Amino acid sequence: MDDAPPSQPAPFGNVPEYSVSEISRAIKRTLEGAFGRVRVRGEITEFKRYASGHLYFSLKDEGGKISGVVWRGSVSRLGLIPENGLEIIASGRVSSYGERSSYQLIVEKMEYAGEGALLARIERLRQRLAEEGLFDAARKRPIPRLPQLIGVVTSAHGAVLHDIRTTIARRFPRDVLLWPVAVQGEGAAAQIAAAVDGFNRLPPREPGVTSDLVRPDVLIVARGGGSLEDLMAFNDESVLRAVAASAIPVISAVGHETDTTLVDFVSDIRAPTPTAAAELAVPVRDELMADLAHRAARMSSALNRIGQTARLRLDRAARGVPDLPSLLDAGRMRLDDRSHRLDIALPALLERRRASLISAERHLPAPAALLSDHGARLKLRAASLTAAAAAMTHAMEMRLARTRLSAAPLNALCRERQARLTGLAGQLKAVSPMAVLERGYVLVRDARGAPVARADGAKPGAHVTLVFADGETGATLDRRANPAQTALDL
Repeated sequence: MDDAPPSQPAPFGNVPEYSVSEISRAIKRTLEGAFGRVRVRGEITEFKRYASGHLYFSLKDEGGKISGVVWRGSVSRLGLIPENGLEIIASGRVSSYGERSSYQLIVEKMEYAGEGALLARIERLRQRLAEEGLFDAARKRPIPRLPQLIGVVTSAHGAVLHDIRTTIARRFPRDVLLWPVAVQGEGAAAQIAAAVDGFNRLPPREPGVTSDLVRPDVLIVARGGGSLEDLMAFNDESVLRAVAASAIPVISAVGHETDTTLVDFVSDIRAPTPTAAAELAVPVRDELMADLAHRAARMSSALNRIGQTARLRLDRAARGVPDLPSLLDAGRMRLDDRSHRLDIALPALLERRRASLISAERHLPAPAALLSDHGARLKLRAASLTAAAAAMTHAMEMRLARTRLSAAPLNALCRERQARLTGLAGQLKAVSPMAVLERGYVLVRDARGAPVARADGAKPGAHVTLVFADGETGATLDRRANPAQTALDL
């Protein structure tokens, strides 16, 4: 027994012993004490929203993954709406969960991980809404020419509202109805969407009905310049769908001229600045008044020209109408002459026929022979002659009745001849050089009487004749300093 080797001490005999709960609490204290508050960058995955209001997710990158949680009381202060695939920077503290021997990140605030992540998220939303047709040009509506009430969705404080009001008051004073909203930060997108929807819920303006609160004729959604994060409320899907569903035409004026947000694509028209939006909403009153005065002057001048032209045409037509009393007198004279000639011609015709009959009778045989041989034929011929004389008398009477002259055919003939004469006169005037001279042009002839058509053919000091519409006058040509200009010394 004495030769037996000494016993070896038990391994880890000096290591303190802990219970499971003690080691879990020790690890928790170590984690929370060593790290405190941290900012972790990663991509959201495994995102879940529980009925209790808490949010559970994981943050991952190329080399690892960490669990995260957002308690219900911190959800409203996150700064963005988390979703799977979104790259963020989460601010919070590291803590452990002893019952599962795991650690997690308790997040109190989130922010987008640089402009690259924001732009990628905006681009994904833009492509999805473009596929739905929210950006189609066919959906765009025209802005009213002169709205009575202009609705403005912007912050109640700042230079944006002041610029819009002063621009409208300067160009064409109109009523402005403001719906104040937050234009950046938590809840800004919800307020903007609610404002656009609220304006559309107002009752429309009715003729003859006076109301203090009616639907605007046009909306201006505006804010000043800022960073991409500041403008994210105007890239929110709820705002875009509210603007797309608006029954009121919408003018977007978000940021400076170089800033672009998705609300610019879905609105009916984009303005580079809030001041430009106000200029698009109302015209310049002085320009409208000048345009109306110009149009009124042109209308009055046109009416005067139309009246003068109609008066000239009426005068020409009156001069071309024939003298109806003279035509009637001439017709009466012709009627009397023809009636007298008929009165003379009928007895003369009867006398000639009688003479012919007597001559024929002289060449006839003796009456006794005729009676014996041709009694029946003589009676027939006598009856025929009597019938012919009666028919001739009737025909002459009918012809005399038809030759009575009436005013209606005479008037129709006069009108036809006058229309032909007027048409020929118009054609002659159209090709007449005097018609060109009456419009203010002048015909220039040289000493030989040949027309001078170009300035190159006009020699300085040459004597020319100016032919006007109402006469001629002499003139002497004088060459000015400009070779293309030639003056006339009358």
